[in-house]
Amino acid sequence: MAQSKVYADATSALAGLTFDGMTLMAGGFGLSGNPENLITALKNNGVKNLTVISNNCGADGWGLYVLLANGQIRKMISSYVGENKLFEDLYLKGQLELELIPQGTLAERIRAGGAGIPAFYTRTGVGTVVAEGKPTEEFEGVTYIRERWLKGDLSIVKAWKGDTEGNLVYRKTARNFNPMIATAGKVTIAEVEELVKPGELDPDAIHTPGIFVQRIFQGKDYIKHIERVTTRPRPEKV
Repeated sequence: MAQSKVYADATSALAGLTFDGMTLMAGGFGLSGNPENLITALKNNGVKNLTVISNNCGADGWGLYVLLANGQIRKMISSYVGENKLFEDLYLKGQLELELIPQGTLAERIRAGGAGIPAFYTRTGVGTVVAEGKPTEEFEGVTYIRERWLKGDLSIVKAWKGDTEGNLVYRKTARNFNPMIATAGKVTIAEVEELVKPGELDPDAIHTPGIFVQRIFQGKDYIKHIERVTTRPRPEKV
């Protein structure tokens, strides 16, 4: 009989998977689609010297920021470092390593890692510091730089719904980097807002097949912070 993928909570789902110096991949874009329960559990776990692959490192006080503030992150591989004063301060003081990657290239490097593609060529970054130290090649008279895949020891993602087989459905903007990151870790843990039985999800609506997910649990106490609220007045009713 196959072992159940379902765990009681984030702490039990992380059991036996963390070690100092590991590479962690985390879904989310800004604060949307962050695996909030797993981030808190990692803080309590105390694992350190992490290399973290994620679009950004949270915002002041939220998301991956809590691991950064707790001194657990050694290096960030990201495409955006705004909204996070601590990130800037640590980097400028030489206390945090950073590999800054164009956002589309970051997404494709993660996708390549999940697809088993060691490298690919792109025009993005040609002639800039992004290309320094990277092989180049011409295709049809145009120069491209070679980028390598990104993979992790552990991927943590957050979905809207999931079933006990690990199939996942993301909701709207929270889809962001989560589907690619779910494929690129040696082990993937998913936290979901709603955990259902197999067959309750529309097969055509599944974004991440369960084959990529080894552990899953139903999260709780989601806050879903917004980094910067921008609104406009509702139009007057006629």
